[in-house]
This record gives sequence, structure tokens and C-alpha cells, in this order.
Amino acid sequence: MNTDVKSGEGTPRDRYAVIGNPVAHSKSPFIHARFAEQTGEPVDYTRLLAPVDAFVPHVRAFIEAGGRGMNVTVPFKLEAHALADTLSPRAAAAGAVNTLSFREDGIHGDNTDGIGLVRDIEVNLGVVLKGARILLLGAGGAARGVVLPMLDRLPQTLTIVNRTSAKADELVAQFAAAAREAGCRLTGGGAGAIEPHTYDVIVNATASSLDAALPECDAAAFGADTLAYDMMYGAQPTVFMRHAQALGARAADGLGMLVEQAAESFYIWRGVRPDGAPVLAALRAMMKTPAA
Repeated sequence: MNTDVKSGEGTPRDRYAVIGNPVAHSKSPFIHARFAEQTGEPVDYTRLLAPVDAFVPHVRAFIEAGGRGMNVTVPFKLEAHALADTLSPRAAAAGAVNTLSFREDGIHGDNTDGIGLVRDIEVNLGVVLKGARILLLGAGGAARGVVLPMLDRLPQTLTIVNRTSAKADELVAQFAAAAREAGCRLTGGGAGAIEPHTYDVIVNATASSLDAALPECDAAAFGADTLAYDMMYGAQPTVFMRHAQALGARAADGLGMLVEQAAESFYIWRGVRPDGAPVLAALRAMMKTPAA
């Protein structure tokens, strides 16, 4: 494929983009520019706004112009899944794609959200998931994308809780075989499925923080040794984070997940894994948010 974007020194740069609607707010160009500087990889990364009914033609045009890969954000992750010629196991399990690679043999779809969450928890926050008791709040797309990567870390138990218990039951059924292989006890249902003990890790995969609301969760699930992780992030701690801290738990937001899922995408495209920690620190400084 053509690499027709040139740097100031005349070095050919491979083209990548994040596609979404809206997309102006995306921090991905900043993140990938830092990764390119850090690794010396010749990457040019931009934003691409696509009309909600014109995702595929915009992707095709980007490929024709020499594009090598894309990150996909809302509302196009399901369309990206349908467009891909091949899928990674984690993208197939998630039912959604956030990373597209344009190869000679077609379009490959992957989902790096789950590994981004896992790496942020284990690498940046220093919490080991092997043998852990994990509570996952929510059973929508965000939750679906992280179940398999979490099971890959061999937790002791994983409990999926959702307001509509049938959706949690569906995820338990979908990942039952993977849980057996991991030696993990996988359960789920409504709020009553929360077990009467503190959890090592509680992940809020609901959109409740967007509405400054709390997901249903027994206060007894939080303890001094609990990491309460909200996939959302902002300039201030979310209501879920503040609630967890008031109950004595450690709290973290999803900014590190954003950086680490981008690092995984970069690795897929370039074969080089950047260090997310300094980029996360730079983002924290920009946003003036407190570290976890």
C-alpha cells in the first residue's frame, strides 16, 4: 500500500486514523503521536468523521488513499465487526471491533478494549487478576468486550451483574466454556447475584457515570482491599469512584484503559509495544485529573 504522507524530513509515514461520530473529542491522535515519538515508528494518525450512514464508504476511501489501519469508536464498532473479513478470537467474542488492519488478504478486525482494561489494572495499577474475585457491573457491549481477556488472566471467580438479569445470564452462557478452561467460577444475574463478601476488583462497565448515577451494587462488596474501576473517565472522579472511596475502597477511572487499548492497537499494527505509562501521565497532566 502507498505511504504517501511525508514527515518534515521526507520520511514516508504510514497512515492511520480513528473513525467515529462524533470524533473531535478523541484523544487517540495525541496518544498515537506520543507512541510514534517513543518508538520511532513512521506513523501519521488523524481523526476521521464519518456520517452515521456512511461508515463503509469512508473506510474504503481511506484504504484506497493508502491507509494501513483504523481505530473505531462509537457508533461504528458493530459495523466494523460486520465489515471485517477476519476476526481475532477476542473480537469474535466481543461481537464488536475497535481496531481494523488493512492487509493484502483483506480487512482484519480486533478488539483491544479488554486487554486495555487488563493491562491498566495489572501493569499501571499493580493489581493481580490471577486468583482474584471479580465483580463486573453491566452486561452490554463494554462488558462483553472485557470478559474473555479477564478470564485469560485466570481469576478465581467472575460475577456478572446487570439490571436486566437475562443479559447477564446470556454472557454467562456465552463464556461458560472459556471460564471452565480458565478454572474460573462464572456466575451472573441481577443485583441478587452479588455474593456476600468483598471483591478484589469491581469493574463498572455500565454507562451510569454519564448520568451521574450509581449502578446497583451492594455496599458490602466494597472493602479496603477492593479496586473499584470505572471504565468512564473525566476531569473529576466519577460518582462511582467517589462512592467506592467513601466505602473505603481504592478507585480508578478508565483513562489508563484508553491508553492501553491504544497501545495494543499500535502493537497489532507495528509489531512494537509502546510504554503506556508516560503517555497516561501526560494525559493526566492535560486533564488535571488525580491519579488512582
